[in-house]
Amino acid sequence: MCGIAGAYSFKHKIVEQQWLQNAATSLNKRGPDNQNFVTIGSASLVHARLSIIDTSVGANQPIYDESGRYAIIFNGEIFNFQTIREELLQKGVQFKTHSDTEVLLYAYIHFGESFLHKLNGFFAFAIHDKETDALFIACDRFGIKPLYYYKDEDYFFFGSELKSILQFPVKKEINWSSVSLYFQLNYIPGKNSIFKNIQRLEPGHNITIQNSQLTIQKWYTIPYNALEAEQNQLSYEEQKKKLVELMDDSVRLRLIADVPLGAFLSGGIDSSVVTAMAARHTKNLNTFSIGFEDNDFFDETPFANLVAKHFKTNHTVFKLKNDDLFESLHELLEYTDEPFADSSALLVNILSKFTRKHVTVALSGDAGDELFAGYNKHYGEWQTRSNSWQANIIHLLQPVWEKLPKSRSGKISNKVRQLERFAIGMDLSPAERWWRWCCINDLSFSERLLNDKVDSAMTEIIETRQQFSSVVNFDGTLNDDLLADVGMVLPYDMLVKVDRMSMRNSLEVRVPFLDYRIVEFAFTLPVSSKINGNIKKKIVQDAFRDVLPQELYNRPKKGFEVPLLQWFRTDLKDKILNDWLSDEYIKAQGIFNVEMIQQLKLQLFSNNPGDVHAQIWALIVFQNFWRKYMD
Repeated sequence: MCGIAGAYSFKHKIVEQQWLQNAATSLNKRGPDNQNFVTIGSASLVHARLSIIDTSVGANQPIYDESGRYAIIFNGEIFNFQTIREELLQKGVQFKTHSDTEVLLYAYIHFGESFLHKLNGFFAFAIHDKETDALFIACDRFGIKPLYYYKDEDYFFFGSELKSILQFPVKKEINWSSVSLYFQLNYIPGKNSIFKNIQRLEPGHNITIQNSQLTIQKWYTIPYNALEAEQNQLSYEEQKKKLVELMDDSVRLRLIADVPLGAFLSGGIDSSVVTAMAARHTKNLNTFSIGFEDNDFFDETPFANLVAKHFKTNHTVFKLKNDDLFESLHELLEYTDEPFADSSALLVNILSKFTRKHVTVALSGDAGDELFAGYNKHYGEWQTRSNSWQANIIHLLQPVWEKLPKSRSGKISNKVRQLERFAIGMDLSPAERWWRWCCINDLSFSERLLNDKVDSAMTEIIETRQQFSSVVNFDGTLNDDLLADVGMVLPYDMLVKVDRMSMRNSLEVRVPFLDYRIVEFAFTLPVSSKINGNIKKKIVQDAFRDVLPQELYNRPKKGFEVPLLQWFRTDLKDKILNDWLSDEYIKAQGIFNVEMIQQLKLQLFSNNPGDVHAQIWALIVFQNFWRKYMD
């Protein structure tokens, strides 16, 4: 796991050494063990290393092939590299290191671009061919490892983070469609970044630069046919058995490391499954969880302790106080280079920071919900498509939900909030409903908030929405929604959160559920194997029922949230009212509707706050970005 960056000069323009040094320095948290850069022909390659496999100096990057023709920089891990290495040894390749990076390079040389399909892992890498002066860049199937890029008539720049690209001479012009989408979703989806000329390489895509021509191709698509999935020939017992086998092997592969390793353990089903499989292959497994000292509503550590005791792991619990959240707030804002307002990133930062004191690699249970229907919105979609009597009653009572107080910070008020969202969604088409339930706010919110900025970007906003929601249709199944989630929610929210916060703390996080074999298997399963009127994530729960403690079952899913509302009403009240969102600064900034900001501040301190704290947090993150990069 590392950070990469680089440049390609189209017209023999000079790439300054200082640009490269600054890019390497900007990635030092992703790669604290070594930073290096070189220029070969038209290409400049920058690498910041976090040593995981083959920690020797000889495995520092760039790594070259024996002839010196090819050079590679690589961020990620290839978990099946030993199998590929054996195949290359039979072809006569002589390796100088034991690293997966060198295997990756020779696989490209011997198998060409099709070698990507051999890889089981997460990655973003660049390979330069000195003979042809071509640059080949690729990222993994599901967007676990990010890569941004910029192109103008003179240069192509790329990097693991926006901040690395900003070390080069690039234009910083705001993309207002991205801003609008950010205030709807709390993150920016798709290929566009916050800046007009900087884009993200989408999951399963690669870039080739040769003879000043840039070509982007999609090399991977999840194989999926809704009808075939519903007609799956495996019995349910066979499906469960196969899932256990796949998870066991996925976790086994992800235990390969030359540094200390552990696992995140929240006490939910997914992280417990990962822990159970890891405990089969590792003695004295280290596990880590966090909880709140002063807020039992959000605290799941009793369940984590239960699982840790069951599998006899070396378990560490980090109990958080308000001061820990304040510290994490400032750390997150300082590190963030693009607005991202999923507030649970604050907790992932703390968990990563404390975990890094013990290990360098951690396994996580991410992606189980997206693949196997684990969210409340999936249950709501199942109820809607089934036309259940419960759904019809909730819809009928929509006027009641509208009048009752709503908030994420209490059990009853949070349930009312969910019921109202569900009732509203029932009136929409499947594609519209999927999008609305992904959003914190609807389009009209960003239109009112951003004055006239949205009008000029409406075409791009609609195109982005259509890109992800087009798969969801009336004639499809709930698997359509899951496929859309894997295409948007997973790579641009969940995985971004984990990548940024873990890398801020120089911690590698591995995601066993995103072994491509498991993802492809998940989309061969009928909806009935994943969810019904009684249970979400059905096959995951059933397949591991004999393995996990029974106390984990039939318990509410709390999620991984931060109790922001109370925090904003007390400790941060002055900062919100007189700094970030002061009337004077908002007017001088000229971006937001002043009256609307005033309304949001009033709602924050009212008896019916709803989701306003999420809206306020999105504004705080944006304001910090603006002051840092644009003011």
